[in-house]
Amino acid sequence: MSDYSTHVLVCGGTGCKASEGEEIRNRFNALIREYSLDDEVQVVTTGCFGFCEMGPIVKLLPDKTFYVRVSASDVDEIIREHIVKGRPVERLLYRDPVTGSIVRDSHKMDFYKKQVRVALRNCGFIDPENVEEYIARDGYQALAKCLSEMTPAEVVNEIKKSGLRGRGGGGFPTGLKWEITAKVPGDVKYAVCNADEGDPGAFMDRSILEGDPHSVIEAMAINGYCTGASNGLVYIRAEYPLAITRLKIAIDQARELGLLGKNILGTGFDFDIELRYGAGAFVCGEETALIHSMEGCRGEPTFKPPFPSEEGFLGKPTNVNNVETYANIPVIINKGAEWFASIGTEKSKGTKVFALAGKINNVGLIEVPMGTTLREVIYDIGGGIRGGKKFKAVQTGGPSGGMLTADFLDIPIDYDNLIAAGSMMGSGGMIVMDEDD
Repeated sequence: MSDYSTHVLVCGGTGCKASEGEEIRNRFNALIREYSLDDEVQVVTTGCFGFCEMGPIVKLLPDKTFYVRVSASDVDEIIREHIVKGRPVERLLYRDPVTGSIVRDSHKMDFYKKQVRVALRNCGFIDPENVEEYIARDGYQALAKCLSEMTPAEVVNEIKKSGLRGRGGGGFPTGLKWEITAKVPGDVKYAVCNADEGDPGAFMDRSILEGDPHSVIEAMAINGYCTGASNGLVYIRAEYPLAITRLKIAIDQARELGLLGKNILGTGFDFDIELRYGAGAFVCGEETALIHSMEGCRGEPTFKPPFPSEEGFLGKPTNVNNVETYANIPVIINKGAEWFASIGTEKSKGTKVFALAGKINNVGLIEVPMGTTLREVIYDIGGGIRGGKKFKAVQTGGPSGGMLTADFLDIPIDYDNLIAAGSMMGSGGMIVMDEDD
C-alpha cells in the first residue's frame, strides 16, 4: 500500500454492500483509470466500519477523511474535488447532531470515542480478501510465536491469565476450556468455530468473518496446537454468503502460504479447516446441537456430561468457541495476557462487541470495554433514542436474555451484572425500544 499516495477505503460489509457499496467501488476504479490516477490512488474494499447508520462509508487515507452516506453518483465529485484538488466534499462529511459542526476524522466522533477495538481491530482497515494486508498488521505472528517459542501448556496458561471468557453467551473461561480438551486423551480431536449467531439483531460474528477472516483462522490453528486437534470445523449459517465467500478465500490463501495444512511453518504441526453449513436454526447455537447438526443429525441439544471436550464431533474430543472469542486470541498472544486483562472489570476482562439495533439513532456495530454502562452505549455511542422519544428498554441476550428498563441504565455491562439484573450477555445483540413499543 505504501506505493500509493492516497488510499480509498470502501466499506464492503453486508449493509453497505446492499446499499451501492459495489457500485461505489466500481465507480471509483473506473474514474481513477479515466483520470489516469492508477499509480497514485488505490481502492480497497474493507469489512464493516461499524457506523452502519451512516453507510455507505468511504474513508480516504492518509488524511483520514470519513465520508458518510455516499452514493455512486458522488464518486466523481470526491475524485475531482478531494483527490485531484485537495478540497474535501463538505456535504458528504459527518455533521455532529448536537453541535452541528463537521467532523472529518472518525476518531473524533462520539460514536467511536469510547470504543476500544480488539476483536474488530482490522475491520474497516484491511482488504479481508488479501492475506498480505492481514500479515502487515501482525497477522499470523501469534501462530508463529506459539509454534516456535511456546509449549501448548504455556499458550493455554497465557489465555487463562488474560481472563478471556467465551463471547458466545455462556462466558465460560476460554483458557480453562482449552485446558480441559487438551487433557482428554485422543488421537483425533476437533477445534470448532461456532459462527451460527442466532440472536435477533445480532451481526457481530458475521461482520468479523466478513472483515477479518484470517484472525479466526489463525486462532483456530492456535487452538489446535494447544488442544491436540488437527481438524478444524467452522459451523456457519448458509444465509451468510459474503462471510462464507471471504472465509473460503482466506482458508485457500492460508493453505498456499503453509499456514494451514501439513507441517505448518515447518514445525511438524498439522492443522486444516473445513466448513459446515447450518440452516438458521436458533437452537444450533448451543454447542451440542451444533455438533449434531454437523454430523448430519437433527440439531437438538443433549444433556451434559459428557461434555464436547470429552465426547463431541463423531464422538471425539471437541473444543467449541465462537467467532468473537477466537478473534481475541492472536492479539492476546501478541500483546500479552496482562495487556488484555488490564481492560474491563475484575471478573469480565477485555472488550465486548455489540450489535446496536432498534429505535436508536446510531444503529451499528460497536466494541466497548467490559464495564461500560448501558447509558454510555445507548446515549453516548448510540446517540440516544430516535425521534427524541423516551427510552423504554433494551433487550439483551437474545431469546434467553431479558429486558432492561431505565432503572438499569447505569449498571456496568459485564457477565455477572447482566445476570443479576435478570438478563444476560448473550452473543451481543442489543435491541433498543422506545416509549411506543
